[in-house]
Amino acid sequence: MPKSLSLRSGLGSILFWSVISAAFIGPGTVTTCAMAGSRFGLDLLWALTFSTIGTILLQEAAARITIASGLSLGELITQLYGAKIRWLMSLLFGAVALGCAAYQAGNILGAVSGLALLTGSSTQFMTVLVGLVCILLLGRGSIRLIANVLGLIVFAMGAAFVYVALNSDSPAETVAKALVIPSLPSESLVLVIGLIGTTIVPYNLFLGSGLGQHQSLAEMRLGISLAVLIGGIISMSILIAGTLVTGDFSFQIVAQELSKRLGNWAGILFAFGLFAAGFTSCLTAPLAAAVTAKSLLGWSESSLAYRCVWLIVMVIGITFGLLGVKPVPIIILAQVANGLLLPIVTTFLLLAVNNKTILSVNYRNTWWQNIAMVIVVVVTAFLGIRNLWLAFQ
Repeated sequence: MPKSLSLRSGLGSILFWSVISAAFIGPGTVTTCAMAGSRFGLDLLWALTFSTIGTILLQEAAARITIASGLSLGELITQLYGAKIRWLMSLLFGAVALGCAAYQAGNILGAVSGLALLTGSSTQFMTVLVGLVCILLLGRGSIRLIANVLGLIVFAMGAAFVYVALNSDSPAETVAKALVIPSLPSESLVLVIGLIGTTIVPYNLFLGSGLGQHQSLAEMRLGISLAVLIGGIISMSILIAGTLVTGDFSFQIVAQELSKRLGNWAGILFAFGLFAAGFTSCLTAPLAAAVTAKSLLGWSESSLAYRCVWLIVMVIGITFGLLGVKPVPIIILAQVANGLLLPIVTTFLLLAVNNKTILSVNYRNTWWQNIAMVIVVVVTAFLGIRNLWLAFQ
């Protein structure tokens, strides 16, 4: 008999699934959204509406598969297609791990940049401190503990950015129109791709699928929908806050402009938001790599290999953070890998969620879900091809 959805379980599910919001709201999201607002005002706000809805659709489908079959997305792909695509499982894991390791350095640098704006302390000391705290949390091995910590930080960060956005000069009617009316100003396509790509993240589908067990459909749907919606609102608030910034773009300039226009509190809230975005992503990137290994390669959470995955990702991030070097070549390779990974994963997900041999009719997609997912798959395929082209260039 399915579990009923109580207020307590509903709120707990929202907090638990906020790990997905924490995973896609990192320094890259802060930078992309703020830059979009700075350069194009509210014109690109619709891209965040599309990507938020797309993320809810894909994450719900991935978690629904796990609830219905007891298998994660990676395990289901392996069962459906057998050992013939074992090489593809290894390739997918390698692509995800490469992306997580490459961007982990940016996550740590983003968290440290926020702390530097707040405290002015030594960046090397703060890099080590952030890294050790993340290792301790990941070492506890409790995904629910990590999810709850991330949820609290994401909600605090969201309050900071929403507060800044509400104190901007953007009229509510103008914001409402920008949310639903697509616009492509000249030279804005790259940022549109960035806004969608920074929200619909391929490794989050494996992360969400791996977390989806032991919940009812009602709990899962409420938790994912509201948690991702909150993440989308945070991203939108960052973009609106970015409209207050003109001219050159850097974290310091954003903090200074917000302080000058709204008061010192705004710059402090931005610095805290940047730290929170970096810190949450510092936890979720290694966790996503490890959960993907568990899903695709069958490693258990208690195995040494599973722990080595997240530990290696953490060490790479800390090392680049201490060196103060942005791993540009690795990031370019990660863009190529993610460009291939995103449409492949979304296509597998669409096929799996309609499979009659694995899922009963109550768990398969409805016609409108299929239409919506096909639209998302087509757009993500375009994103993948475009990202590949940009990376090669």
